Amino acid sequence: MGLKVRPKMSVWKYLSLGYLIAILAGSVLLVLPFAARDGHTSYLDALFTSASATCVTGLVVYDTVTHWSLFGQIVILGLIQLGGLGFTTFVTILFMMVRRGNLGLYERRAVMQSFGGTRLKGVRTLIKRIVAGTFVLEFIGACLLSIRFIADFGWARGIFYAVFHSVSAFCNAGFDLLGKVTPFSSLSAYQHDPLVVLTVSALIIVGGLGFCIWGDVFDRKFNLKKCQFYTKFILVVNSAILVLSVILFCIFERNNAAFGKNFGEKLLSSIFNAAAARTAGFSTSAPEALSQSGFLLTVILMFIGGCSGSTAGGVKVSTFAVIVMGMWANLRGRRDITLGKHRLDYTLVGQALAIFVAYLSLVLFSTLVILSVESEATFAAVLFETVSAIGTVGLSCSLTPALSIVSKIILILLMYMGRVGILTLAFALRVKRAEPAVRHPLVDTLYIG
Repeated sequence: MGLKVRPKMSVWKYLSLGYLIAILAGSVLLVLPFAARDGHTSYLDALFTSASATCVTGLVVYDTVTHWSLFGQIVILGLIQLGGLGFTTFVTILFMMVRRGNLGLYERRAVMQSFGGTRLKGVRTLIKRIVAGTFVLEFIGACLLSIRFIADFGWARGIFYAVFHSVSAFCNAGFDLLGKVTPFSSLSAYQHDPLVVLTVSALIIVGGLGFCIWGDVFDRKFNLKKCQFYTKFILVVNSAILVLSVILFCIFERNNAAFGKNFGEKLLSSIFNAAAARTAGFSTSAPEALSQSGFLLTVILMFIGGCSGSTAGGVKVSTFAVIVMGMWANLRGRRDITLGKHRLDYTLVGQALAIFVAYLSLVLFSTLVILSVESEATFAAVLFETVSAIGTVGLSCSLTPALSIVSKIILILLMYMGRVGILTLAFALRVKRAEPAVRHPLVDTLYIG
């Protein structure tokens, strides 16, 4: 009798376990005595920080620069880069080195699933482009930020700060090292500095678009008319959401002194909030300082998130757009969902609704549990925190450091699910069962609406 060969685990289990292993490895490094300035960090807080960095979220229980040593900061930076590029990228690079560039079908599927691609050919080229493009864009961002940071902090610290914030911004992580004077202050000291604000905003937007999107734009030599349909669709929808949110922030915060004194400062703050609220936890003003309408807009943007196959979280732009288009077509009594000369399959609407409801259910359930545990926390602050966690955003109403053990564990799980993806987890956990040959009869009447 021959030996029975065990089949490889599914791609979705592979991706889910990969991030889990990275989080646990990071927590071991961060709990080491020399990772913290005072030599002590509880394992739960180390695990929380590792999960936040690996899942490129930015929620923190400690101010990064005041609590963590240089070693700890470098570990966090490495986890951010790992989480931004994706666990699959690093493993694939290792396979390419060991196997001299030969990748099996399994590894190719893992890469495509991770980055939202569809073609199994050209994976090696895709990985090389992702790594090269990431480092080039992060280098450009670091060069621009170093102009300001070297002047403020000196050469050594200024360059390190520039690199750290460039990587954190491009990977949509939101970790910062600017809390030396005022802990948890994020980028508030540079609120009206166009160089810092616009550089960080641009890095967040490009990182949130996804590797396949800007790869396609680059292939077409920035001729958008020749790009794939998905690329044009995402660029249009993403730009529309960004422009609309900037306009709404300008309107909602027109009388908010925290956004600036004149129109130019308010516009700059609005641009930054519109970009950062989607998926990066940087802030130039505290979320508590927003008007009620601006606060709700931020929650909505965090829930939507960025684009598929990117460093961003949330339900994703494509999911949100498909739901809106499906709703509009259904209300108008249309049989098909048309977009220009193309028609969308209605099964996409069902999948998008499943993702939307799953995210919403997790947010509501987590908010309910945390409110039952944290007696002094307000509903608005807890809702903001849970949406920020599952959307891998990182914005906070100063609630994270004061949370109990149960609440921190819930946020860790939300960050993990937000980074891995609800669909990926669902596919990883599902048990394969054969579809029954006989189907049940249709229901005669079921009224909706």
